[in-house]
Amino acid sequence: MNKNTVSLMVRAVIAGAILSCAGLANATVYSQCPGDLNGDGDNTDIGESSIVTHDLNGDGDTLDPGEVNTAKCMHLTGGDGYIQMADDTPRPLYMFGFGDLTGTPDDQIMLEGVLSAEFPAPNIELQQGEEFYLTLSNTGMVMRPDLFDPHTVHFHGYPNASSIFDGLPDTAVSINMGASITYYYNIQDPGTYMYHCHVEATEHMQMGMLGNLYIHPAQNGTTFEYPLTSGRTFDRFVYNDGDGSTGYDVEVPIQLGSFDSAFHDASESVQPLPFAEMADNYPMLNGRGYPDTVIAGALPSVDTHLDPGIPFKQGRQTQPVDTHIEATQGEKILLRISNLNVTRFYSINTLGIPMEVVGVGAKQHVGPSGKKLYYKTQSVTLGGGEALDVMLDTADVAAGKYYLYTGNLNYLSNGDEDFGGMMTEIIVNPAI
Repeated sequence: MNKNTVSLMVRAVIAGAILSCAGLANATVYSQCPGDLNGDGDNTDIGESSIVTHDLNGDGDTLDPGEVNTAKCMHLTGGDGYIQMADDTPRPLYMFGFGDLTGTPDDQIMLEGVLSAEFPAPNIELQQGEEFYLTLSNTGMVMRPDLFDPHTVHFHGYPNASSIFDGLPDTAVSINMGASITYYYNIQDPGTYMYHCHVEATEHMQMGMLGNLYIHPAQNGTTFEYPLTSGRTFDRFVYNDGDGSTGYDVEVPIQLGSFDSAFHDASESVQPLPFAEMADNYPMLNGRGYPDTVIAGALPSVDTHLDPGIPFKQGRQTQPVDTHIEATQGEKILLRISNLNVTRFYSINTLGIPMEVVGVGAKQHVGPSGKKLYYKTQSVTLGGGEALDVMLDTADVAAGKYYLYTGNLNYLSNGDEDFGGMMTEIIVNPAI
């Protein structure tokens, strides 16, 4: 019997012990969501309501402006899992991450959360004025039963009113295996953010606990013509700009990221982690290398590439966020670009379609006087923790295929294979 088989058998026994303890742990997995009547972590089922009311001025009613809101809920798991790299022969890679089990009853979270990590983490898309209840449950590391790592959710760059919900382990609560915490956010600041686990941040972020987070402005739904007399109207915007200058037709969040496969393999095989030698060799957009980046929708499950001894749920999709960019001539495309990489800066380029930067660091790019500081460019560079809102205007662009790619040309690769990595296609269809 070879070492791998023995290792998998041992892990399976320990994982089984963890799962058998799930019943005991059920008491501490607990989602909180206003209007949730059946304990599945959402308020969207028949008979449930997402309306929440508060008497904010102490006049005994909830009828005044701002006292009635909508509550949105989400239930994330923190644990481990697998995704596949875009090599010619898809390569599975072990990782840590968040999974979305919103709608799953609390008493099933520990079982359903086994190896449910996704990369990137599930998108969090919110609307200004909402109240957001985010439950995080720690389902443990099934493939690393020797680890008992806690987890948090940190909204990077978001102005939290209370440090308890900021996810920083020094000042907030970290959640141990089998337990839950529900974060509360009063959503008031539109923009492009990102989120990640802040526990042992270098390791957990390298391992994949990173996600897109963006907030739509209250201005959405109001129609603006921009520029004036141009005949181009918008009802979706990046910010409350007051004039429609951040209006768009197509929205694509893109997170720049990269993995060091040697670091991930060392983690899976319980070896010392090479922090000082970390060298990412799989650059990705939304957790995919080219050509997987052009596939619309979720990638096929990694299950067929895993050893059958690994207790991975058949058909589970762990790479649901795509980078499919497609528009019709005359439309504006909004790219919500963020970088949560722990090792590198990355430059992103376009050819044939200029980029216009309208937002920086989750703020409209204007000066103190309100003067617009928007600028056009063919290349932007982001370090870890940075975000930009970039417009691609197809009004004067010929129909066809264009590319969005890293200008760091040595990162156009998937591991040892060239012609892949951090690149995707922009499809501009002819106007009818």
